[in-house]
Amino acid sequence: MGPLSREAWAQRLGAFRAGPSAFMAGPEGESLGRDLLSDLRSEKLSEQTKVSLLALSMEFPDQLWPDAAEAEAAATSLLDTLRLLAPRPSVLRRPLLLAATAALVAGGALGPTSGASGRLLPLLLDLAAGRDGDGVFGPAAEQRPLQATAWECLRELESCQPGLLGGCLGFLRGLLGLEGPVQPLSLLLALALRNGLVIRARAGAGLGGLLTDSHFPTGGGPRPWDWTLAEEGDGRLQPQAPSCPAAEEGGRGLAALETSPEEVRELRATVAQLLDVCYLLTPVAQAQLLWLLGWGLQGLRGQPPALFKPQLVRLLGTGQLALLHAILALKAAFGEALFTAQDEALLLHRLTAAAQHPALPAPTHLFYLHCLLNFPENWPLGPSGEEGPPLLLGVQLCQGLLPSLLQEPMTLLAHLHLLCLLCAEDGEEESKGRVQSLRCYLEKVLAGLRQRASLAAGPRASATLCFRASYLVASCLAGQPTVLTSLTQGLAQLYQCRPALAPHFVDLLNSVGPELREPLRVALRQEVVLGTGSDGALRWHLQMLAKVAGRDGQSTTLRFLQEAAAHCSDWALQQALLQVCRSLLRDGVAGGLADLLQMLASQLEDPDGQDRARLYYLLLAHLSETKLAMALGPSLAAPALASSLVAENQGFAAALTVQEAPAALRLSVGPRRLEGPSPVLQLLLEPLQPLYSLELRFRVEGQLYRPLEAVHVPCLHPGRPARPLLLPLQPRRPAPTRLCVSAVYTTPTGRTCHAHLPPLPVKFEDLFLPFPSPLEGTGSSFFEELWASCLPKGTESRVWCPLGPEGLEALVSRRLGPFVVVAQPPDSYCVAIHLPPASRLLLRLGAAQEDGVSVALLTDDWTVLPLVGDYLRGLSEAA
Repeated sequence: MGPLSREAWAQRLGAFRAGPSAFMAGPEGESLGRDLLSDLRSEKLSEQTKVSLLALSMEFPDQLWPDAAEAEAAATSLLDTLRLLAPRPSVLRRPLLLAATAALVAGGALGPTSGASGRLLPLLLDLAAGRDGDGVFGPAAEQRPLQATAWECLRELESCQPGLLGGCLGFLRGLLGLEGPVQPLSLLLALALRNGLVIRARAGAGLGGLLTDSHFPTGGGPRPWDWTLAEEGDGRLQPQAPSCPAAEEGGRGLAALETSPEEVRELRATVAQLLDVCYLLTPVAQAQLLWLLGWGLQGLRGQPPALFKPQLVRLLGTGQLALLHAILALKAAFGEALFTAQDEALLLHRLTAAAQHPALPAPTHLFYLHCLLNFPENWPLGPSGEEGPPLLLGVQLCQGLLPSLLQEPMTLLAHLHLLCLLCAEDGEEESKGRVQSLRCYLEKVLAGLRQRASLAAGPRASATLCFRASYLVASCLAGQPTVLTSLTQGLAQLYQCRPALAPHFVDLLNSVGPELREPLRVALRQEVVLGTGSDGALRWHLQMLAKVAGRDGQSTTLRFLQEAAAHCSDWALQQALLQVCRSLLRDGVAGGLADLLQMLASQLEDPDGQDRARLYYLLLAHLSETKLAMALGPSLAAPALASSLVAENQGFAAALTVQEAPAALRLSVGPRRLEGPSPVLQLLLEPLQPLYSLELRFRVEGQLYRPLEAVHVPCLHPGRPARPLLLPLQPRRPAPTRLCVSAVYTTPTGRTCHAHLPPLPVKFEDLFLPFPSPLEGTGSSFFEELWASCLPKGTESRVWCPLGPEGLEALVSRRLGPFVVVAQPPDSYCVAIHLPPASRLLLRLGAAQEDGVSVALLTDDWTVLPLVGDYLRGLSEAA
């Protein structure tokens, strides 16, 4: 089959991008990667079409080549294609390098035993150094872009295998002062330096002259990349994004790095060299470089943080968010060793002023607020991890950062968070008045949020914002009883105005600490049992009461339940009422509850409600308080059931639910059986324990087969022979596949279990069916008629089939016997195979040669040719 056209590839790529997983499971998925690699060398496709193919391979390498062997073969093919490019300008060189790198990394093929890795690494280093070792540079106009791409590929490899380029540090440092792309080389050198320092520190070793050896060996000399360091790194040096805690974690172990005075000087010179070219990089690249160097040098002896001082002076007034984030990361790493008190005050004033700028977009505004809320101070007060505003961030400085009801929800919450931290401060006498005024302002903001949430027709977002703000205040001001008392009263009034917010109150009670939970629970219970709210709010009252009911006020709670029972006419209200009774039972409320349960058992119309009330009454009468709490307590082992009665008995619930369990039987494919008009798979069962009512469910991967029906077996016992199962297959196209198998069965203890079994392979030869046997003596004419019926639209081919020691006659008899129509040993055999649903495969086997036999084949379905070739070539191996 020749290369596809541009239109055909456009349709194929569009179908793939619409659903990559579904496309790869379909009939064309298996050949997509192979066709892509093949058509990249075709002269009939334009370079733009090939660029589209390479873009797909860079975006979805794990889908196209999912395992290491396929990724290795793909990378080798891409490198071969790169070598075969003509020495003229081409847009394919850079995508080919990127695609080969992506295939090795995503497929897990990158390693010391990989031949493609051994080819790619020296090629990338040669290209990055400006040496056209393999003749792939092309014209001089492509040299600089291709050089930058090689640096990016090397950085990707170093990121995925930390320590891989540890032996190239001196070589990379020597290239930094030469002409060429500065940004990718600087980032690669910083990344390799950071990884090398951390890995060497973990191993307790020194640098070993890595920074001074600038010689890059060529030919058969030692390789500059170091798989030993990469294995020690083990890919655990992530994340690759600025993160102050990660930097601290990496810095503690660097004190164990043994460095000589000369190595200390070389390391300092390398860092200074990188910082000197920092201004030539883009803002994002500068931030990444500063973070890498900061993490690599934190805690390292002999490397003073003053190296970063010139960059700090240059960037302290920057307007780039990435650079500002990098500055804060350096501050978190080095603290007062790099930042003076004046620097800290200047940075705080700048963040505060920027956060108040009216023209900032919302994401930028939130970024500045986040920096203020998490500002790394030089000398923080209080225990580590305790939240609080910076000491220099006073009330006067934050007057313009107070929340407003006109702000967007996320912005309002960020401002409210800062206000809560300021309200939590217990300052001097002169500042107490300001703090008190801030608390009054906080109560006004919360009152405004509750007023908007209390509107019956108000949007749901208003209620959500109100409860998020309440949770934030309760978390930050848990030690302020005055604020919590006001918050509790306000929330109780909100429930009185809008009982439909009961689910929000339940979530809030589950989230807040005991400082707010207990007083709010009491207040809400009083609001419910005093009968406030409209008659239509009964279901919300019952839902709320199931959460807040307890030992306190049990008389008023029971009186409310008795009055509510007369209005519980439908099933849902009755179940909500009984849920409140269950909560009272669990909390040990006994007095008066027995009479209520007896009344409900006799008056409720629904049988489920009657049985549940009767069960609660029996539990209350026969179990102690401790056992009752254990019986009705929550269980994480048993899933929730739809029936309210069964849900109370965890043992009964476990008996009625299907539980996930390890596979209790082995399933394998037995010898092939040729029965009926469709292929049949013979399954052999081997139970590991007694199984009853076994149901085997099969799911075919992809869309090549019709859905298969489940197979039922009454019982199986270990040690007793089990009859083989016959599973009819209904292929839509003749192709091999895999069957995903699951089993549902009952154990001798009465439990119903569900288990996943290993997938079963369906081979290509499992689909073979014989044609009806011709009359005696007419086999030759019958085969010729079949051969003629496949022409001229059929596809002919010829395959060389290797022979094993058993010879051709034994091989045909054992593997193709049922399908032989004409046999004239040892000169020729004619084989006719029916491939469901409606395909034919005809084979002519000639006389056996010394090491094989020539096979002429004809089929009316050209898509099976690769499968037939693989099958015939594997006959001798299978024998």
